[in-house]
Amino acid sequence: MGGLELFAEPVAEGLANVAFSVLPKMAGKATTEAKKLFSNASRKYVETYKKRHCLLKVLGMREPIALAQVYTGVKFLDDNDILKFESAEALEQLYRQSRFRGYAGRRSDGQKRSGIEVANEKQYLMVLGGPGAGKSTFLRKVGLEALRTFHYEDAAYRHRQIPVLLELKRFEADQIDITALIAEEFGNCGFPEPSDFVQHALRQGKLLILLDGLDEVPTANLDNVIHTIQDFVDRHDQNRFIASCRTAAYRGGFTRFSDVGMADFDDDQIEQFINNWFSSEPDIERGTGQKCWEILQEDKNKAAKELAHTPLLLTFLCLVYDRSQRFPDNRSRLYKRALRILLEEWAAEKRINRDEIYEGLSIELEEELLSEIAHTGFDEDQLFFSQRQLTQQIKDFLASNLNVPKSLNGEKVLHAIEVQQGILVERAEDAYSFSHLTLQEYLTAQYLVDNAQWEQVITQYVTDNRWREVLLLVPGLLTGKQGANAFMEVLEKRSQQCLQSPKLRQLVHWADVATAGSSGKLKPVTKRVSAISLALVLARALNLARTFALDLARALDLARALDLALDLDLALDLALALARARARALDLAQRFSQLNIFKFVNFPELINTLKELRPNIPDSEASSQQKQQFRQNILEYWLSALNLSAEAVDLSQDEAQALADYFYICELMVRCKETAVRLSPEVWAGIESRVVTVPESD
Repeated sequence: MGGLELFAEPVAEGLANVAFSVLPKMAGKATTEAKKLFSNASRKYVETYKKRHCLLKVLGMREPIALAQVYTGVKFLDDNDILKFESAEALEQLYRQSRFRGYAGRRSDGQKRSGIEVANEKQYLMVLGGPGAGKSTFLRKVGLEALRTFHYEDAAYRHRQIPVLLELKRFEADQIDITALIAEEFGNCGFPEPSDFVQHALRQGKLLILLDGLDEVPTANLDNVIHTIQDFVDRHDQNRFIASCRTAAYRGGFTRFSDVGMADFDDDQIEQFINNWFSSEPDIERGTGQKCWEILQEDKNKAAKELAHTPLLLTFLCLVYDRSQRFPDNRSRLYKRALRILLEEWAAEKRINRDEIYEGLSIELEEELLSEIAHTGFDEDQLFFSQRQLTQQIKDFLASNLNVPKSLNGEKVLHAIEVQQGILVERAEDAYSFSHLTLQEYLTAQYLVDNAQWEQVITQYVTDNRWREVLLLVPGLLTGKQGANAFMEVLEKRSQQCLQSPKLRQLVHWADVATAGSSGKLKPVTKRVSAISLALVLARALNLARTFALDLARALDLARALDLALDLDLALDLALALARARARALDLAQRFSQLNIFKFVNFPELINTLKELRPNIPDSEASSQQKQQFRQNILEYWLSALNLSAEAVDLSQDEAQALADYFYICELMVRCKETAVRLSPEVWAGIESRVVTVPESD
């Protein structure tokens, strides 16, 4: 789909021919002068549409960009998906069974339909969605495609009608004359006799009326506006109409209109948007768009990617990446900025009249309120809330603040937050959640920092994966000389509590002694973790951990977090293969010999022994007992070389779980080190030196 700059002239001529035929008295004269008037007016109309509606400049962008450059096709949910009338409990269960982090639009992927296809099909269409979902952009794009029909046969919109976009926030007067407002659009561009022209165009069904932002109509005038629009549609039902409104603000009233909800962007749309954004020649040469998409796909950015399902916040992420070609390690600042966009900047750019309800409720105070709601839900393992629950919590919060006006009403505050900002969203009848789980996690982390409760969470929930992202955000919010230092020290202390078993202490001590002073280039801590990982692989191969592999998986996670060593990854992959294929034992020994992780292991002798055994590998005709015995022999050679006994790696279920928890906390410490605002090098060096060592006695 081309931009207006590519076809303004031919489109204007096509539009002029249609417009000229609308007025009978003009068409009858067919004078050169009259045609010229319509030609000039049509050219100006196209240029005006381009300047007013086809340039995007949001969120502090230094320069505007063309809508056609970044527009990504939207998809609509079926009308029964706009609000799913299920219980909050059913939604909670649905979310927890899902492999996605986000809430909305995931279950109905098979039912999504192209927005432009729906616009072609429906004569009267009401587009619903949250703040920043792309409603206004969609209306402008449909208008753009409608203009293309006047010259191009491949226009996505199939109805040759003149688009007229009216911003409903202008509908403030008691008496609203929609016909006069449309005539003003044409009159400003020089159309002859604009009032008569519009009357005839409406009568002939020549117009596509785009009514943007029903939610931006002043509340006092909303009923009047709805009635006026309905009456106008009834009188001019030969034309086509598309209106938009925030889902939370929509209360019906448009009986002829089909209601559709905008679906969140899926991965294909996100990738397309990013590549569209970075489509300049230098960006294409550098592959900026593809790199941005790949980085967003990384596991550490999965929470940031959740924001990308909303077009407005995806725009924000592209702006962030454009400035530094990366996403910041301190994700707390990233999410804080995203929250502020929803709280204030987007509302300001949309010129929304802030309700009186916000007088006395500052942005900072509102953030405190939202963080309290977020934390209460997270602490109670609750992601969905009833209206009564939220309203009561808002009332309690307002009552506990001396300087908040007593006139503030809990129900109205909730409604204002939902409609204007979209931070709290009604997912089903009387079932609310935060618009993004990421925002709830960030606000929960902010609450923990503001109220000095992060230590309690570490004590109770550090191994609960549900709290992982919250704890990763806390170091990025802690300021001051001791903030992150104290946080890391508490994490370390909690990790050491996992190593209470004598057998675990012996295993850790073995790893420390076996690797100390070895010549390999890996960090000492990575050598110790690698040694433990190899011991756990041998335990699995010995069938001593038949039903428990979490300890090994988390040990490998920690090893990768520490060094991301490709050689080590390969070695450990071979080690995993050892549990399945006897022939890989020699490859494994050779690889670990090259890594030089162990100081006193005689790998040349082990390699020679394994080479001597290769001719004796049982073939397919060997009995199960013969195969098992050969496998047992190889493993015994390995254990002997490492100075380990089978009993040393024979962990109970509880011991294996404790070791898995230990590695999980240590890996979390490494990730928190990366997100901290201020962390002492000496503190971290001390912590790292103690990872996978026997804790000092209390």
